[in-house]
Amino acid sequence: MDIVFIEDLKIDTTIGIYDWERKIKQTLAFDLELATDISKAAKTDVIEDALNYKAISKRVIAFVEASEYQLVETLAEKVAALILDEFEVSWLRLTLHKPGAVRGSRSVGIRIERGDRF
Repeated sequence: MDIVFIEDLKIDTTIGIYDWERKIKQTLAFDLELATDISKAAKTDVIEDALNYKAISKRVIAFVEASEYQLVETLAEKVAALILDEFEVSWLRLTLHKPGAVRGSRSVGIRIERGDRF
């Protein structure tokens, strides 16, 4: 199996449990690793046979920008389910970074894996 990846996809959204967090947009960063078979796309050299990382990015951006979850855990699960349901991906690893959430750290977040491991 092959991996298509998207790193440091920055998206502004409403996220958090505190009242002040519900009134502002915060920037989250996503790293995605997506299992797929690139052999057909490699042979044909046409985008229709590839896992289109631009289409995935645009869909994730639209979804996350419109969301208003409290927990990064919930948002991570929803984004993973969206990708698995809407794109030809059998497995994914998603890392969601919430920079600035803890003083003294560059970032905190969550990493999940979903689907059938290759």
